[in-house]
Amino acid sequence: MTPGSSGDAQLNADFAWAAFDPIAYVHHNYLVMQAEDEEILRIVREHFGDHFQGRAGGPVSGVDVGAGANLYPALTMLPWCDEITLFERSPANVEYLVSQAKGSDANWDQFWHVLCEDGAYYALDMDQREKFRRVVSVEQGCIFDLDRYEARWSMGTMFFVAESMTASQQEFALGVERFLGVLAPGAPFVAAFMEHSKGYQVGEQFFPACDVGETEVRASLDPFAEDLKVECLRSSATVREGYSGMIVAYGRRRN
Repeated sequence: MTPGSSGDAQLNADFAWAAFDPIAYVHHNYLVMQAEDEEILRIVREHFGDHFQGRAGGPVSGVDVGAGANLYPALTMLPWCDEITLFERSPANVEYLVSQAKGSDANWDQFWHVLCEDGAYYALDMDQREKFRRVVSVEQGCIFDLDRYEARWSMGTMFFVAESMTASQQEFALGVERFLGVLAPGAPFVAAFMEHSKGYQVGEQFFPACDVGETEVRASLDPFAEDLKVECLRSSATVREGYSGMIVAYGRRRN
């Protein structure tokens, strides 16, 4: 499958990703933790904690695909990784991530505190900022080019990316395929999606979205995942207009 025309749907290449404003995005979404994000953190910490509990072996490598201006997916992998790659397209987001790797802002502490309700996070043998600084690296690139990293990483996250970079169902499915393709067989993963999103505003710039629900999410993941679970989260207090909820999918890369 390759990116390409999808009728009148707006494609990933049609939008000015260099104009993405990470500061505006963080201020709107992550300055104060939303209820849905707190619930997602609880789901992720349990999934990763259950996967690694009692397993022998040393640290593993992790990847957050389409990291954007969001640190909390990487934080969920911190206890088990000696390297975490934040893979991101937008130059402005890359610059933000590099700056945060040197010392993350205080607003991210609230997300870490939720994770620390689980022992694996609480028992981290150093300050989370120091561990983050040591293990995180940032790589700029397009999600569609990830096929060159087949089975490279041992755990992974992809939050609000595949459905929030295009209006094309074809490109959405390809984005999910590329994410799962970089994970080694058996690797645990979590992916999150905006349900039935109509697109979103960041600062002065509008960005596309692909209208997906539980059916589309399951269909995109099923060929590549095992032990797949999909949960739909809805709240009366939405982060923004134009979506109906959040979807969290988690499991392991199919052998």
